[in-house]
Parts: sequence; C-alpha cells; structure tokens
Amino acid sequence: MYVGIDVGTSVVKAAAFDSGGRQLAVESRPVELSLRDGFVEQDMDEVYGAVVDVLGKLTGRVPEPVELAGLTGQGDGVWLVDQEGRPVRSALSWMDGRAHELLDQWLADGTFETVFRRTGGAMFPGSPGPLLAWLDRYDPKSLDAAAAAVYCKDMVFQRLTGAARATTDVSDASMPFLDPRARSYDNRVVELLGLTRRRRLLPPVGDPITTGEAREGLPSGTRLSNGPYDLPACALGAGVTEPGDGLLIVGTCLAALVATTQLDLSGEPAGLYISTDRHGHRLRAMPAMVGTAALDWVLSTTGVTHAEVDELLASTPPGAHGVRVLPYFAPSGERAPFVEPHLRAELSGVSLETTPADLIRATCEGIGYAARHCLEAAGLTGSLAVCGGGTRSPAWMQLLADVLGRPLRVVEGEVGARGAVLAAAERYGVSLDAGVWTEPTAIVEPDSGRSAYYSKGFQEHLVRLDVARGAAGR
Repeated sequence: MYVGIDVGTSVVKAAAFDSGGRQLAVESRPVELSLRDGFVEQDMDEVYGAVVDVLGKLTGRVPEPVELAGLTGQGDGVWLVDQEGRPVRSALSWMDGRAHELLDQWLADGTFETVFRRTGGAMFPGSPGPLLAWLDRYDPKSLDAAAAAVYCKDMVFQRLTGAARATTDVSDASMPFLDPRARSYDNRVVELLGLTRRRRLLPPVGDPITTGEAREGLPSGTRLSNGPYDLPACALGAGVTEPGDGLLIVGTCLAALVATTQLDLSGEPAGLYISTDRHGHRLRAMPAMVGTAALDWVLSTTGVTHAEVDELLASTPPGAHGVRVLPYFAPSGERAPFVEPHLRAELSGVSLETTPADLIRATCEGIGYAARHCLEAAGLTGSLAVCGGGTRSPAWMQLLADVLGRPLRVVEGEVGARGAVLAAAERYGVSLDAGVWTEPTAIVEPDSGRSAYYSKGFQEHLVRLDVARGAAGR
C-alpha cells in the first residue's frame, strides 16, 4: 500500500491507498491551536505525536507492506527547531496576526511591493518574513537558540527520518524568500526584511524534494518524501497540472490555484507563485483567509448544525432576501486576491424578519463571491476541480457552481495525502496512473438562470468590497 500523511492546522491525517488510487483507510487526530490576542501558536510535540499516533493506527488497520509514503502539511508560519528537529518554542501558525504592524510599515514604505516584484509572493502577517522579523525584534533569544526556521512538514520529516539537518522544498520556500527563476533564496529579500544576520536559519531547499527512510511511525526503512506542502499537494491529488486548469480548496480557508508556465510579477501584489518539482511549471495561488471558518462562526452563532445546512440552503432563494455578507472574519484580515490586514466581515440587509437560513445562504454566497474573485485573479481559463470539507454539502456545491458559473469537478477523500503519494512516486520513479488516481467523484453543472443572477451579484460584491477596503485602510 501507499501512505499519504497530511499534517493539517487542526487535524493530522494519514491515508492508505492501493496501487490504483483507491482509498483503503484513514486515521485522523485533532491538534490544538492556542489563540490569544491575535497570537496563534501550536505545540510541535503535540503535532508530531499526532503524526506518529495516526501512522501507528493506520498501519495496524491495514497490515500490508508500505511501498512508499509521502508527506505534506500546512504551509507558512514559523517552526523553530534545534539541530535534531525538536522545538525551540511553540510554532507560530500561518493564522498568526502579531506581525501586522510590521506588514503595515512594509506596505507603506514599498518593501511589500518590492518583495512581490522579486519573488511573486505577497506577504501577509502569518508568512515567514513578517514572523521572523517580529521574532528578531521581540523574541531574539528564540532565534539565537534555533538551528533552523522550517515549515510544519519539515519538522515532521526530520524527526520521522532522523535526518542530520532540516530541509524544505521549493513549494514551501516560495513564500517569501525564493527567487522563482533561480529556485534559490533571494538574499536581497532577506536584506530588505532586516534578516541578514538570521539568514543561517533558512533551511536548504531540496530540489527535487528530499527523501529519507522512516525510523518512527512507519515500518523501519519505509521510503518517505518531504513535500510538497498542502496546497500544491492538493493540486496534484486533484489532477490539476495542465496550464489554465484550476483547483478550489473549500476548507477552513479558501485556496484558489491555477497551473501556469507563466511568471507575471506585474499588477496588484497578491497571492503567490508556488514553484513545483517540474521546472518551469508553477501554481498561481490565491490562498484567502476566508473559508468554512466563516460559515462555522455563523452556524455557531445561530445554533445551527452542519447537518442542517443543505435543508436551510434550499429553504431560502438566491439573494437570501436581501442579506449580504462580506465574509472576511479572520483576525489577520485578508491576504488574497489582495492584502488588507485590517479588513473585517460585514453583514448588511439584516432585519427582524431575517432567518438563520438567510444568514447561512448569504454567508455561502459571500464565500462563493470571494472564491470567484480569487479564481479570476489567478487566471483560471480551463477546467475547475474542487475539494475540501465543503464538498460534503451537495447544496453548497450547487450554489458554488452557480456563483462561479462553471462546472465543478468534485474530488473527495484525502486529496492532499493522495497528492503527497503521487509526488513521492514521481520522486522515486514508481509508476502510478495519475489519471486514475485523480478521477472526480462527481461533476456539478451550474444552473444558467441562477448563474446569470449571481454574475450581477458578484459585481455588486466587488463594489461593497471596495468600500470596505477603503474604510479598513484608513
């Protein structure tokens, strides 16, 4: 069997597949996030312990030889480790907002735009550049004690394999220090962010992805590859490799990805270009902060369960009786397809006659408009795949197809873990039929009448968003 490991922000998963890509079993374990005053951190030992735990349970359930394993996980943030990959302090999550003042400064003085023009990465508060600069200013002892500032999966890989030093891959390194043409760190960017004396902390980039043999969690000697991180892994797992084709991940946050062979560093700085193992092939990524977390908040506030969502979406018409939602609920604002750390959610058109169903539909429509904004900015011209927890709601998938005005190739299961296996197979020269592994489970066609209605609604959404961005930037 083939094993994919996906170290998510709130859940760690391990999935087993047969040679034809059929998912045999999945084991998962939640991990905690510490949230306080915009600080969002994770306990690295808890995360690593969860990886070992789910791997042990998975291999116990499916007692077949493991041909190889692929590792993926959440990107961005800062995971400071010592020489053996053990934590120096708690990990700073990609959701962390503590560095927003530094980002404000860089937005004002042009540093932000200069970095984007060099690397194609639009920094946000939870990306490594701002977080490392914040640590250098307010917690320098942690940086002094660290051997490397890595990403989540890199910490896990080093400890699973006992590697002598930490490494990362071109996908994780893409934000914000990687020169996408040279596929190596841009030292001028390091200098611009005031981190020259911390340059030693940036781990070597494995190009192609680093491999090793497992010493823990998996049967000893199991071949394991480190990367790509979860966004490009999901693109692989959904079969998005041809230029123009796209993927929308409907998870805690939305992530819009479009495969491309182009590198356009003009226009409004936003999102990033994710380098891949295929030289000259990239993903134009618009990973928004908005996503199912916004719907979860509305559900919790209204006392509605996830099981009721489909029924409630069917009970109120498109437009939700005039209720509108700008779904930017993240405490660190928005990062794609624009960067505005101070943007917050807005609800309008609410009255005493508004029902929970109206609020839920308006939120889903708002998330759909945000997704359309991201996909258009990323340059979608081909087919569109969709994956993530949101796909479990047929009514929401139909609403999303209507808002986007295009068919959705729904890919279910552990798509990131699947992509991690395909990346590992490519790295090790193991022949797997990627077309079979990435077949969609359903195709959702848009309704032409509703799509026409939502096309107008999208333009109205953009107008409201412009006003909100103007207010947030003051």
